[in-house]
Amino acid sequence: MKKQLLPFLTIAATISLAACDVQTEDEANTVPEDYESFETTEKLSLELLGSPADETDLNIVRDQLNRNGFDVTLNTQPDYASYRSLRDAGNYDISIASWTTVTGNPDYSVRSLFTSNGDNSIISDEEVDALINEAALQTPEEYIETYDKLEQELVEENAYIVPLYNSLKAQAFNHDLLDPDTIRLSKSRAFAWEPVSYNDESVNETESLMLTQTMGDLTSLDPIKGNDGSINQLNTNMYVRLVNLTDDDDVVSEGSLSYIHAIAEGNADYYFVLRDDINFAAIEDGEAIDTGSLVSGQDVIYSLDRAKNPDSVPDHRTYSLHEHIDTVSLLTDMSELENTQLTDGSGSVLEALEAELETPISSVVESEDEVNNASGNYQVIKLTTTEPFPQVLNYLAHQSAGIVSQEQVESINTYDNDNFDITTDISYGDQRAITEGETYDNHLYASGPYIMIEKNDYEATFQKNPAYMTDTENEPNISNVTVRFIGDEDSALSALRSEEIDLMYGLGETKYEIVEDEENLTLQSRQSNGVKYLMINVDSDREVAQSADLRKAILYSINQDEISSAYDGLKLKAYTTVTPLVDTGNELIADPAKVEEFYQNYQDSGE
Repeated sequence: MKKQLLPFLTIAATISLAACDVQTEDEANTVPEDYESFETTEKLSLELLGSPADETDLNIVRDQLNRNGFDVTLNTQPDYASYRSLRDAGNYDISIASWTTVTGNPDYSVRSLFTSNGDNSIISDEEVDALINEAALQTPEEYIETYDKLEQELVEENAYIVPLYNSLKAQAFNHDLLDPDTIRLSKSRAFAWEPVSYNDESVNETESLMLTQTMGDLTSLDPIKGNDGSINQLNTNMYVRLVNLTDDDDVVSEGSLSYIHAIAEGNADYYFVLRDDINFAAIEDGEAIDTGSLVSGQDVIYSLDRAKNPDSVPDHRTYSLHEHIDTVSLLTDMSELENTQLTDGSGSVLEALEAELETPISSVVESEDEVNNASGNYQVIKLTTTEPFPQVLNYLAHQSAGIVSQEQVESINTYDNDNFDITTDISYGDQRAITEGETYDNHLYASGPYIMIEKNDYEATFQKNPAYMTDTENEPNISNVTVRFIGDEDSALSALRSEEIDLMYGLGETKYEIVEDEENLTLQSRQSNGVKYLMINVDSDREVAQSADLRKAILYSINQDEISSAYDGLKLKAYTTVTPLVDTGNELIADPAKVEEFYQNYQDSGE
């Protein structure tokens, strides 16, 4: 096994030191002799919800809670869809949950999950809302203290969530087939397909890159209608955005729809110079074609306006990520670029933008018919936020900010939003339009490097966009990609070992040793922005919703060291979903005395 040493693996030293003094998995599930648990005469029943992928965590959490006076019943659903259905319906006391901050900024790590109007939130707390909104407008130096206070409100004061761990992010690939220098592992963004190449470049046109993902039931291929593991990787590779994230979470224009971007003085106005070498791709007779339609400034305005508008589509799942966008427009007066200073005071916006352009800006044009970058005629997008908010750039790198075709989306979404019927109306991006069989009518227009051809219950197939940055370093190397839907990690790893797939994205820590023993496989790993936690059902009439003392008794029953030991010491401590991004210094320490104290308070209150 060849282990690729990436520059970000400085964390490995910390992990190996921590692993020197850890328990085995069997030891982790054995009660230590000196452990003083809290026992009650009448054990309170708790229902713990999870999916098969959570089996290890479910068992450990159950045992820890049972040791501390609870009577836990596991409700393990057969798949993610049924698990999520029960979670959305509120049929649980506590549930295994996870969140990965795929934008690389701390506001994303909390806004959707914990604000009163968050699309993934069941919490309604004015103090939490105020702290999230305060931190969003602060610099990194300022927001450490605010996120510290937020964490204390979420965990210490109210026990809305119970942290379990911060995970590593890992993938494994067959280095006999794939060129290791073309395989990226980003901290936040989904796996990028376009750089990947076979060692034998002559087969890039004929062989299909074989990948895998857990979920085959796709939320939506409309980027604003989904924000989950079923579509994040797919939509990230099908729709270009105004900016991208580097592997280490820096916001850049490289490989995006903009050549360069600049932030104006005051941190409320943002300018983007658009490229003119990307057209939308469509599917015709089972092949990807160039539609001849430029991915233009008009499409950018349409895409971001609908992204921020909660009523633009039925079941809009990502609007809260873009609520700080006020206006998006095409610049028509070049003098604005000359007269506007940069946020750091180092010069004008025009000087900054032209610094990275091969041809200086001779004019800013509104009509896409006038665009000619080689002659200096550019479309320039101006985005203004509701208030100074530099973190807006991270959100623009998210898959939900992918650029769609205004003409195509409007031609598909002809229904009345108020009377939308999911059983009969097929909206843009509905997987039924791409699924083999009677419903197949592929209406996708992809602005990114790849477009989906079709899917079935087992896999989805893609082809490269023939009009995506051709003859540049960002043109996709491999022409065809197949994503297999394999729900079980062991089955996916078996497929990798038997060369049925080329790369496995998302590898659990307990599988590292298996990969290391294979001569033809390379393992890549790094700290991720993923945090696993217990979601407590505070939006219900259940006892856990009514009593903060009861929730705190659950909180202090959890021993993160034991959990990490079950994963060979490769799980890192976490306090909230902010942990991988901001060092607040907060840490959860299991404490049976506090369990007893808070449980007694709960009983004494008669709740």
